[in-house]
Amino acid sequence: MTLLKKNFSHVDILINNAGISYFGLLQDMDFSSWNEIINTNLSSIFLTSKRAIPNMLSQKSGVIINMSSIWGNFGSSFEVAYSASKGGINSFTKALSKELLPSNIRVNAISPGIVDTDMTKLDLTEDDKKSLKEDLIEKRFAKSEEIANLVEFLISDKGSYITGSIFDINGGFY
Repeated sequence: MTLLKKNFSHVDILINNAGISYFGLLQDMDFSSWNEIINTNLSSIFLTSKRAIPNMLSQKSGVIINMSSIWGNFGSSFEVAYSASKGGINSFTKALSKELLPSNIRVNAISPGIVDTDMTKLDLTEDDKKSLKEDLIEKRFAKSEEIANLVEFLISDKGSYITGSIFDINGGFY
């Protein structure tokens, strides 16, 4: 954070977007893998927010966006740790937004469905992708740009009245 303040003087926006997954049965997962998912997906949000918040408090403004997942709302078989970490992000977001609201700091989360990313390409077979697309009204995965458009809105003045919300952007996947 010292380097950040030296180079940029203040923090206006924090976007927490780290994420890894583990695909397999919980009984086959070791505790080290569990910790890696929780640390990367959830604990990292705690750490980066903890570092950015003092600066935002001194400015009496700021925006924090946490990237969650549809699986944080619904859970996914074979992705228990990932689902738990993303559900934790949702609760973290709601609680932190209440804590920071008096200081004019907005905290929201975006909960995408399946996005066409490198992680999706590595985690899913072509048959998996085809099957999942059939469950979507749009019959396709989200593009990264579509998620970025929502981020852009939430960090702008147009989103100034929005805090403590979890935004589903999932192509009609329910």
